Amino acid sequence: MKIKEIIEKLQLKVLIGQENLDVEVTGGYTSDLLSDVIANSKEGNLWITLQTHQNIIAVAKLKDLAGIIIVNNREPDENTLGKAKEESVPILCSEGMAFEISGKLYELISSQD
Repeated sequence: MKIKEIIEKLQLKVLIGQENLDVEVTGGYTSDLLSDVIANSKEGNLWITLQTHQNIIAVAKLKDLAGIIIVNNREPDENTLGKAKEESVPILCSEGMAFEISGKLYELISSQD
């Protein structure tokens, strides 16, 4: 399933990365601990987190993640958005909690199998 389909179905707001929404999402990973994401996320995952600092971009790029969903209606600062644009990492935002978005993303992706 492509990011743009997930955005529509989960009613996510695109903060940056509109040009990269045709990327195929292979799964999701939910964590706020960067070392956990580095150790356990997989290429093509959408990362669900409440973190908003610049280091999330470096982790997403390192792991070749499809993008980042920031939950709880939090938004990153301009420096983080600038880094995301520079690295071509889509940043999405949701009013929902991580538990809710994780469950919905799981249902969407598993229904594709």
